[in-house]
Amino acid sequence: MFSDLINRLTAPDPARLPEPDARLALAALMVRVARSDGDYADVEKDRIDRILIVRHGLNPDAAAGLRAQAEALEEEAPDTVRFTRAIKDAVALEERIDVIEALWKVVLADGQRDEEEDSLLRLLASLLGINDRDSNLARQRAQGKV
Repeated sequence: MFSDLINRLTAPDPARLPEPDARLALAALMVRVARSDGDYADVEKDRIDRILIVRHGLNPDAAAGLRAQAEALEEEAPDTVRFTRAIKDAVALEERIDVIEALWKVVLADGQRDEEEDSLLRLLASLLGINDRDSNLARQRAQGKV
């Protein structure tokens, strides 16, 4: 179903994604982060929906529909390293910093922050070309501390 998008993301020299595809790929990354601890909780799904509503001006039904598509894409997408590097090559830096902040919001949705999630976010930030300082600032914004 998503093979064309995955092929474009994993091509040797991916072009910038059009907005609908970039939106879907980035939502799939949020799903991947939410699923990373083996507990894809309703609070995380709700947080993803709220992020999609705010970032893209969607209504709740459209956000839930986009999340459902992202869940399906995440299942078909390649390993996290290849998937994230492909997003890095296809999405502008400013948007990638916003993505890290959104990913932190998903991680923090359940009120817990563990070493596994911290490690994953450090890896994702690095793969997305985001330095530790900008990732830490994004985390603080996600926590409402900045």
